Parts: sequence; C-alpha cells; structure tokens
Amino acid sequence: MVVDSLRVATAGLDAPLAALHLPSLRANVDDLRRRAGGTRIRVASKSVRSRGVLREVLGDRLRGDDSVRGIMAYSLDEALWLVESGCDDVLMGYPTVDRSALGRLGADPQALDCVTLMIDHPRQLEIAREAGASGARVCIDVDCSLRLGSVHLGVRRSPLRGPDDVEPLVRRAVATGFRVVGAMFYEAQVAGVPDDVPGIGVVKRLSMRRLRDVRPAVASTIESITGTPPEIINSGGSGSVAESAGAPAVTEVTAGSGLYVPGLFDAYRTFTPRPALLFALPAVRTPARGLTTFLYGGYVASGVPGRDRLPVPAAPAGLRYLGREGAGEVQTPVRGQVAIGESAWWRHAKAGELCERFDTLHVVDETADGPVVVDRWPTYRGEGKCFG
Repeated sequence: MVVDSLRVATAGLDAPLAALHLPSLRANVDDLRRRAGGTRIRVASKSVRSRGVLREVLGDRLRGDDSVRGIMAYSLDEALWLVESGCDDVLMGYPTVDRSALGRLGADPQALDCVTLMIDHPRQLEIAREAGASGARVCIDVDCSLRLGSVHLGVRRSPLRGPDDVEPLVRRAVATGFRVVGAMFYEAQVAGVPDDVPGIGVVKRLSMRRLRDVRPAVASTIESITGTPPEIINSGGSGSVAESAGAPAVTEVTAGSGLYVPGLFDAYRTFTPRPALLFALPAVRTPARGLTTFLYGGYVASGVPGRDRLPVPAAPAGLRYLGREGAGEVQTPVRGQVAIGESAWWRHAKAGELCERFDTLHVVDETADGPVVVDRWPTYRGEGKCFG
C-alpha cells in the first residue's frame, strides 16, 4: 500500500507533513496519457501548486513533450512566473483584471508569445488594452453547462454558449489588436462530478452530446474571422479525459487532479484511482476512551460545504470524524485509537489545495532498500508564492 511506503519512508520525520509517492504520480501520468489516446494533455497548475511536481511531469524547463505539454494557470502573476521558469506555453484558465500583471505582460515580448489570456466579455479586453497588453494572445471561454428548461446543471462560468455568442467577441478582439488563438470548453458537470452521484450518468451523456456540435462550430467561427484554424480547442478535466479527447475539434485536454488523485476522485468509474499525495498528522490527546485528537487537520476543500469536502482518513483504518466537530482548525478529534506521538495519514478531498497548507512535499520512491525519501520539493507556499 502507498500509505505503508510513506509511513516507512518518513518514520524519522515529525508530523504534520505532506508526502508524495513518486511511483504513483508517474503511474497516474501514464494513465492520463493512455486515456488521452494521443490528444495532448495540458497540466492544470491549480491542482498541482508545486514547481517540483510540474518539472517531474513536464521536464526541467516545463516544456513537456508531444503528449503532455503546456500549463493551464489560474493567476497571471503565476503565469508570468512560470514563463520565467522556462515554460513557453501557459494558458490562463480564468479571466484576469490584474492591471499590474497585465502591464508586465505587455512589456515583455517573450511573455506575450508564451501566455494566452482567457476572455468571455469585451470589458476584459478593454482592461487588458488599458493596462498595456494590446496584442496579447486570447482564448474564448465557452459555457458548457447543461440546461434543461429552467434547470442549470454545471458551473457558472462564461456567458457565451455557442458560435453566435462567440462571434462578436472574436471580432472585437481582432479589431482591437488581440490575437484570438482558440477556445476553451470546460464541462465541469462531466469532469468534476463523481460517478456515484444519482442521475449524473444521464447528465454527463447529455452534456457531451450537446458539445459535439458546439466545439466544431465555435472553431469554424474563429477561423472564419481570424483566417487561421484555432491553435487551441481545449476541453475536459481529469475526470473526463477520454471522453473529451475523442470529441470532434478538440486539440488538447486539461488534467491536474489526476496526478494526485484526491478523495473526491474515489468514485469515478472511468479510471482506477492511485492516490499519490497524502499528509500525516500527529496524535496529541486521548480525550476519552476510543477517541484520539490530532494536531491540525481542518484542511477543508472548496466547494459546497459538506462531508465530502473533509480530508479522507487513510490509515489506520476505521478513523471517523465526530459529528459535532469535524476537522478542526488546530485539533481534530476522531473515533479510533492512535497512541499519543504516533501519526495517522489522510488525503485531501481536492488536489492542489493541500499545497497551500504545507511548504514541502517529501518525495518517496521505492528502492532496493525499501521506500525512502529521495527529494523534497517546495510547494508554491514553500517558495513564498501565494497566487490566491
């Protein structure tokens, strides 16, 4: 078991700590390549948040290869930092109105060729132009939610639903000097919802069916205005790599959580979860018989509040949260017995968010002498970076 290897390798270290099982990370990369079936994979940095991990996946200069190449960033400050680190293909996953960062982008010819901004409204173009980033590469974010009558299934992202909505924005971008290079289609209700949610199978099938015609139509609209086929038709996430990669017009898929495989990914049926990133907490109290209190642990994931956002106890087996306390800011009491001074292992419900809680990932590999810590990779936090 992965957790056994992590426990042995870090036995001489004090918890709390975060540990990354290198063979599992590499196996997850291989599995993503397999599921993509030759379509290029772009790595979502928000689900990674460690340059060490990005370098493991993409190489020292963050340039990747034919099957895994490019980063989807979540902050323009981050994107510029990654370009300074060597990456030559950074797609913003979200719009930005950070005028300072836009000014730095516009003043850096190399960054202008390496970074692609995400837009879905003319005002975003105006702000970029006012900040000095005219001529930047831009990508159009297209809404992929499913609407059944008055019911909205999916996340609230772009107001643009199809080619008729996209066309005016593309024309506006081109007329004001921006380079429109593609479109993004993130079908969150497919990629980000586990398969054990009642009725989700129907939602996923209907969503993908609608998008089969929308993606090519948007690509055609962009080409008709720019005169060039789009470089980027981005789609998918770790939970929908195979489905999105095989869709018409798609040039690349995005994946990030699939590298670590956090707790929310346990219920997917399209691939075999291999958890790679876990954290250890020390037992510090036994407040009553059958109970143990651990130091820290309140690393609750973003999203709609619920039990599925709590860290998942991994080992020893049988640890359960108390209904009235859950995971605490400084201490986490659970049902189950662990001796004071010993540690228990947990998995975050999501992926990169854990790296905002730790400054170092202890990298564990399997060797002839057993599992050992072979490296220590700083997280973004460990490098003094906080991109929001």
